[in-house]
Amino acid sequence: MDREFWKNKRILLTGHSGFKGSWMTLMLKYLGAYIMGYSLPPPSSPSLFDLTKASDGIISIIDDIRNFDSLKKIISTHKPEIVIHMAAQSLVRYSYKHPVETYSTNIMGTVNVLESIRSTDSVRVALVITSDKCYKNLNWPWGYRETDVLGGSDPYSSSKGCAEIIVEAYRRSFFPVEKYNMHGTAIATARAGNVIGGGDWGEDRLIPDVMRSWLSDRPVYIRMPNAIRPWQYVLDLITGYLVLIEKLWKEGPTYSEAWNFGPSESNCKSVKWVLDELKKLWNDRVTWIYDMNEHPLESTYLKLDCSKTYSRLGWYPLYDIKKTLEKIVAWYKAYRNGNNMREYCLNEIKSYLDHELKNEL
Repeated sequence: MDREFWKNKRILLTGHSGFKGSWMTLMLKYLGAYIMGYSLPPPSSPSLFDLTKASDGIISIIDDIRNFDSLKKIISTHKPEIVIHMAAQSLVRYSYKHPVETYSTNIMGTVNVLESIRSTDSVRVALVITSDKCYKNLNWPWGYRETDVLGGSDPYSSSKGCAEIIVEAYRRSFFPVEKYNMHGTAIATARAGNVIGGGDWGEDRLIPDVMRSWLSDRPVYIRMPNAIRPWQYVLDLITGYLVLIEKLWKEGPTYSEAWNFGPSESNCKSVKWVLDELKKLWNDRVTWIYDMNEHPLESTYLKLDCSKTYSRLGWYPLYDIKKTLEKIVAWYKAYRNGNNMREYCLNEIKSYLDHELKNEL
């Protein structure tokens, strides 16, 4: 990643109050970017956004991505050069209870972003974040490639498949690669899943569920201990997004397509394996219990083939799963001990980028 590239870049980040959005905000702020955030209020209390005072030093707009007039006005007023669209309803189980909200946010929210970009000439790059669940899951043992069939058997997954189709339609209709010299806007999508790290307090996600319980000395109830997931560290993923944006800025037509971001095969571990490792790092007294009640359908196995991203972007995750879990436990212990979490996260970003630079050298 080219750190100098980001200085004074004008960036609109939707979903900046969420877990990944807060880490992205802090990363971009650390790199010297000029940030406009557009999001609903933080989705939890506590939240990484509030604990780190992520709104400090940026323009932070609290509004709904479904409010087209508001979003269009923000883009026309502040004239961002780069748009990173992360705002979404991102929970599978929640989508079963609230399908209309899920579809309207993930589908029309994406339309609103793209249509707002179409109304201005300031945006050179747009990255739309979807999900690994945008693929039609056939439960096969190999990873899904960017050319595989989109789909989804639940409202969340299908909404992300729809978002991918919408981006492709806008790209072909209004931002065609062959006419890049005329419109000057490069648009890509990024597909990833099972992103973990310190500061996540979301509902129905493994790390937050575990940490909330163990911080209160309670056992955590686990739905699918044998499910295998491609776990990846939040800063690995965010850095990958930034590498892609740099490529889109410099060579737009070459990179205006869909990209998978995921860890190496060795990071694809079962929920039980992750729990056992977390238990060793936290303390051996904590426990987890298999929740055998009936739950909505969730996939037991899904992973991505990231060979295109590895070879063409030159991006690889820096941290393996053990290092990732160490970082997570250290974050929640620092929170428990009353540390300044903004300072803690900025130090973590510095440490990560220093590690990245050392690897590049």
